[in-house]
Amino acid sequence: MRNFRTATLGATMLALLLGACTSGGSGSSASTAASEPPASTAPSVESSAEASAGPSIASTLVLGGPPECPERPFCLVGLEKTYGLKFKEFTPLDAGGPLTVQALTGGQIQVGLLFTSDPAIAVNGFVLLQDDKQLQLADNLIPVVRKEVAVANPLVADTLNAVMAKLSQAELTELNKAVTIDLTPTADAAKAWLTKVAIPATGGGSGSLTVGSTNFYEQEILGEIFAQALEANGFTVERKFQLGNREIVFPALESGEIDILAEYAATALEFVNGGAGQASTDPAATSAAFVTALEPKGLVALEYAEATDQNGFVVTKATADQYGLVTIGDLAKPAS
Repeated sequence: MRNFRTATLGATMLALLLGACTSGGSGSSASTAASEPPASTAPSVESSAEASAGPSIASTLVLGGPPECPERPFCLVGLEKTYGLKFKEFTPLDAGGPLTVQALTGGQIQVGLLFTSDPAIAVNGFVLLQDDKQLQLADNLIPVVRKEVAVANPLVADTLNAVMAKLSQAELTELNKAVTIDLTPTADAAKAWLTKVAIPATGGGSGSLTVGSTNFYEQEILGEIFAQALEANGFTVERKFQLGNREIVFPALESGEIDILAEYAATALEFVNGGAGQASTDPAATSAAFVTALEPKGLVALEYAEATDQNGFVVTKATADQYGLVTIGDLAKPAS
């Protein structure tokens, strides 16, 4: 997922700016024609229970997402099985990219799949519906630290856990927006955020640490936040960002080339355990399994954040206000 997002960031940023300018369906015909969303598929058939209770909100709305969504357990299949939702139509678009953003702002769809920390959510004022029945695997942000470092310097864990405690979904999305859309230098965005949320800086740390990241921009932002928070507590920190993918970064952790990495619980767990299927929708259980899987590698996972980077379903603020939508489950309520 994160490799795809890195490759398409430039296209997504362009669409975000177009979406922000065409919100409410008032965009110019030129910008609409430049990336016309594909035609919708045939409507879904309502269940007998839905028919007897009256049409649900979902049955009046069009869902947009990647073309494979109707066959994927964390997309339309999961929405049907976990939430009992049947949508009016499904429109094949892209995987959390510019076509989905444009279709939402232009009104071709009313519900779209984006990644939960996508800056498009903040740029366009979209409402991220809470996954109240835990459909998605728990890809909560979680720091990974070399065990030797964590044992020798307990203040490292204390500092990073304090960061995680402040990292809400909205905060992560705003950080991504600041760097990728507003073009704030990463170091400046990290400093401003640390000042705003008042991470404790008591000093008392000593020694040198190295914080790394993959090529994914979000991990670099978190890495810079980790580095500045640790420096404020007395550590000397070297930054080794944009090292490559997990196949490069995890061996760097194990070898001691880097000491600290921002990770995603479910995705990283399945990487470490070779796809054994231990990740679940429960962040506590997933992080506990991750801790166990890291032990043989001399690594430890600290406390996870509320913030995630996983599939999310969003609506415009106008749609949320019209139907009183806060959670995905709200889509099952009667339309009238």
